[in-house]
Amino acid sequence: MLSEAQHKSLRDIAWQSVRHGLAHGRPLQVDATTFDKALSDPGASFVTLQRHGQLRGCIGSLEARQPLVVDVAQNAFSAAFRDPRFPPLDQRELEDLNLEISVLGTPEIMVFSSEQDLLRQLRPGIDGLILEDKGRRGTFLPSVWESLPERGDFLRQLKRKAGLPEDYWSDSLRVWRYTTEKFGGEH
Repeated sequence: MLSEAQHKSLRDIAWQSVRHGLAHGRPLQVDATTFDKALSDPGASFVTLQRHGQLRGCIGSLEARQPLVVDVAQNAFSAAFRDPRFPPLDQRELEDLNLEISVLGTPEIMVFSSEQDLLRQLRPGIDGLILEDKGRRGTFLPSVWESLPERGDFLRQLKRKAGLPEDYWSDSLRVWRYTTEKFGGEH
């Protein structure tokens, strides 16, 4: 668990990266060595942008490959300017923008004997899932349970997101679960 001061540091970096992107067209470069260990150690994050309660961008990392503070800065920029579902953010949208950061825990592989067994093990509102098979991969953050509270719906929609049919099942299907520490921030 990160402290409130660490949450604030990450929120500030995320907003700085979005503003830097508006001004310079590239992500903010962050020197991780100037931050405490929890933020300079490798970490994985997602940054979600909303405008008037509607999704405006969401980009993240599933694996901790770089310092958490760098990951947040890059994902904030990417959510604002590189989410293929939306046009790049423009200055006029900044005032109405809300930002949420989800710091991911380490994914753990799930062991299950059937789709029913997998569904039984899911923890609505707690688990984020990564689903992978046949070269396709998708993830839902735990916050997606808010709009898909039923286990079956959650799994079917995750399969669709991964590019698989909703009724898809295979013995080679792999699923990991993870939790997140989620916090938001006004600019």
